[in-house]
Amino acid sequence: MAQEGRSPRLAVLIDADNASPRIAEALFETIATLGEASVRRIYGDFSSGRSKGWADILARHGIIPQQQFAYTVGKNSADIALVIDAMDLLHSGRFDGFCLVSSDSDFTRLAARIREQGVDVYGFGEQKTPESFRQACRRFIYTENLLPQEGKAAKATAQPAGHAADLLRKALSQEDDDEGWVSLSAIGKQLSNLAPDFDPRNFGFRKLSDLVRSLAAFEMGEGPDGNLRLRLKPAKPRGRKGKGNQEAT
Repeated sequence: MAQEGRSPRLAVLIDADNASPRIAEALFETIATLGEASVRRIYGDFSSGRSKGWADILARHGIIPQQQFAYTVGKNSADIALVIDAMDLLHSGRFDGFCLVSSDSDFTRLAARIREQGVDVYGFGEQKTPESFRQACRRFIYTENLLPQEGKAAKATAQPAGHAADLLRKALSQEDDDEGWVSLSAIGKQLSNLAPDFDPRNFGFRKLSDLVRSLAAFEMGEGPDGNLRLRLKPAKPRGRKGKGNQEAT
């Protein structure tokens, strides 16, 4: 656990074969919101053209390369080296969380093992990442959302709003007060528990509040403490059909 007054200490482990160097800038900006990237390592064969893009930007982000030559086709020694290092770092007891940057389902068991130890795991991978790996992480962030230049393409492939509404309903049902209100921050935490890969950007919105405002089923306002809160819109009472009773003449 992070000591009071200190940011959580994170170990960032990158699979060079399954992560694009184009995400580097936004990746470390996102990680900075989670804690301090105390360890920054990347695993791959940097003598090959496939990983050369990473080799060109390692110094800029303070990433330490872990060279793994591909001696045999089909055998990924880089994955094995990443797992060994992760377990060594885990058992050192110095880290509050791990950031695993890969779209490879082979890291599912690693993520689960780290969480069994009571340590948070944040996954970063493409939308094609198998569900098993996504669900093994405390939170999973799609790397497509870390590419601002592809924002228009991301919106074109955004998930349907109905899925967001369903998740919001579930979160509200677990947290609401007597009048159905829940703070937006509490909803955000509950959504992460329900779906580790939940992100407003998956639906074409930068912030959760913008996503909620776009959904007709919910209303949002300020609570007594001045913070945003939301609830399901109350059902409108049905009006009576036909004319009212008339006095007999």
